[in-house]
Amino acid sequence: MAWFKRKTKGITTSTEEKKDTPRGLWYKSPTGKIVDTEELEKNFYVSPEDGYHVRIGSKEYFEILFDDNKFKELDKDLTSKDPLKFVDTKKYTDRIKAAESKTKLKDAIRTAVGKSMGKDLVVACMDFSFIGGSMGSVVGEKIARAANYSLKHNIPFMIISKSGGARMMEAALSLMQLAKTSSKLAQLAEAKIPYISLCTDPTTGGTTASFAMLGDINISEPGALIGFAGPRVVRDTTGQELPEGFQTAEFVLEHGFLDFITARKELKQKVNQYIDLVTNNPLRS
Repeated sequence: MAWFKRKTKGITTSTEEKKDTPRGLWYKSPTGKIVDTEELEKNFYVSPEDGYHVRIGSKEYFEILFDDNKFKELDKDLTSKDPLKFVDTKKYTDRIKAAESKTKLKDAIRTAVGKSMGKDLVVACMDFSFIGGSMGSVVGEKIARAANYSLKHNIPFMIISKSGGARMMEAALSLMQLAKTSSKLAQLAEAKIPYISLCTDPTTGGTTASFAMLGDINISEPGALIGFAGPRVVRDTTGQELPEGFQTAEFVLEHGFLDFITARKELKQKVNQYIDLVTNNPLRS
């Protein structure tokens, strides 16, 4: 069997020299489409093959909305306290510290003001990566203060919702934020200052029951989950099978709870176009 013997060595790379594909180089969408992460970033974090909108946070939305990514962050050092001394499997204070360490955020929302297509815009954007984007007293306070800034300077206001709802570790204090934020938005309406609500995946619970559905215009990204209780809770409670696409942005739009759905790459233009229309100004392009 001399003819079967290899005359030269095949793979000669030593184990130490072998390299794996770096993690994070590729992104796989839920439909199985694979895209290079650099291409994904250039495409506004949307999978080019299937249009899947990847979950992103305030950092990415500020990059999309503010001209040259220039903005002034408002109340950036506001942090949560623990008045109830809440403990489950761990202390609430420990959860806050762990979330801060993991995300480099102070809480589940950031607020900022900057130029968007040349004109001022105040944006409050939630971060799902911080305890599921749950709404505690800091989230409510920062939205209220951002609304006050809009009122004082007569600047349009936008909230980007991405939340699992109220923060259970703050109990009634969390639920109070629904009324607090709603009252501030009523002041904006009275002053005739535009308020735009963008619902992203997921927008659920107390967020949906308050500011997420109170916009002068309520918009969403394609495929976002929008509802009060999630589909599994509704199914288990009613004992009925749910219609296809239940609580997706498209389903919610069809039933009249949204004004329109916009792709992320068109978000900046659509938001500013709406502001120009309602303020009776020439359309920017």
